Amino acid sequence: MASENSPQAACTEWWRVDTATLHARKQEIEVLKRRLDAEQYAIFAELNTRGIRGCYGHSTLMGLILQDFHVSEKEASARADRALALHPGVALGGDVVPPLAPVTADAAAEGAIGGGQIDAIIGALAQVPSFVPEEDVQAGEKILVDLARRAGPKEITRAGRRMLDTMDPDGKEPRNEDPKDARPELRFIKHRDGTLGFAGTLDLEIYARLKSDLDPLAKPHKAIDGVRDSRSQGERYGDAFSDYVRMKTASPDIPSQAGESTQILVTMAYDDLMNEVGDGLLDLVGPISATDVRILACDARIRPIVLSGAGQPLDVGRSSRSTTTPQKHALKIRDGGCAFPGCDMPVQRCTAHHIVFWRHRGETKIDNLVLLCTKHHRLIHKSEWKVQLAQDGLPEFIAPAYLDPTGTPRRNTMHLRV
Repeated sequence: MASENSPQAACTEWWRVDTATLHARKQEIEVLKRRLDAEQYAIFAELNTRGIRGCYGHSTLMGLILQDFHVSEKEASARADRALALHPGVALGGDVVPPLAPVTADAAAEGAIGGGQIDAIIGALAQVPSFVPEEDVQAGEKILVDLARRAGPKEITRAGRRMLDTMDPDGKEPRNEDPKDARPELRFIKHRDGTLGFAGTLDLEIYARLKSDLDPLAKPHKAIDGVRDSRSQGERYGDAFSDYVRMKTASPDIPSQAGESTQILVTMAYDDLMNEVGDGLLDLVGPISATDVRILACDARIRPIVLSGAGQPLDVGRSSRSTTTPQKHALKIRDGGCAFPGCDMPVQRCTAHHIVFWRHRGETKIDNLVLLCTKHHRLIHKSEWKVQLAQDGLPEFIAPAYLDPTGTPRRNTMHLRV
């Protein structure tokens, strides 16, 4: 039987501990794990400089790690790369080779950053051209490490690309290819079960352009609170195409309808919309839920139409836009894209959401608006996630209590500029 103070007893009694303590303890353990990993990287580097790995019959540090720990080749390679990048090495002639990422090594030793963040930093530093001055490289590394203290690998990778663009603005030469001509066609389809779709054939150029536009939009969403993107590839491309259509139809270059940009008409009783009951009627489609109507109303032209008892239009009022063009420009500058934590959706895929809902008489002004992509726009409307503006005027989000009982506000660092 396990004693009261044994690890087994401690593990079996976590159910007795309050949620706040569990949350704090898991953070402490993560810091300890990162410090131990950093210590092991330093040991690997020292073994490498002494040539001890050769005694085991391996020509690489990766081979030594594979034999000692029985990890995957990918994991062994990552550990070896971190050890060699964070600490000094020895050249063939015996000269000391300075570390690629000394500032990163210090942050790792603190337990402030982990493996994925280290990989993103050293991946960016490894691509810095040799003509860049050393002081610029050091300054760039410090910026990436400071970001890593509050952001994940994807954010760091994006920041690293921006850093490289600054250091080497010419970049690689573009590739130009001449596409072939073909005859495209498109057919809209209404299936027997009521779902809608289309089918068609594209020429090589349009296929390449469309796929090139959709590929970045169809990437899996970043995991948030351990929940990964569960959509199939087809579903991801379906969502990407939906966002693509929204962006393109909002463009001023699209041919207008009666002097105005592309429109869709939704009809719904005002009282039903405000009370969240009933369905709306979407032009060319049919009934849609009140929730979908409210999401459309967040950033749309609202045109009041008075109907008679028989449904005949008696009076059509002037339309008003929920957000003005100057307001949208201000949101683009402030939010840089979807403001939800960890989301990298660009401005073009976002719409303005009223923090105090429009149906609750929320005002259409900058301090009541936030940019959200389609996925997170729906999440805010349909879940317990909350959004607010902090004292510095930037949006922050509070997770439901079951995800984070501390209620700590979260921000998106994906759109920060280096």
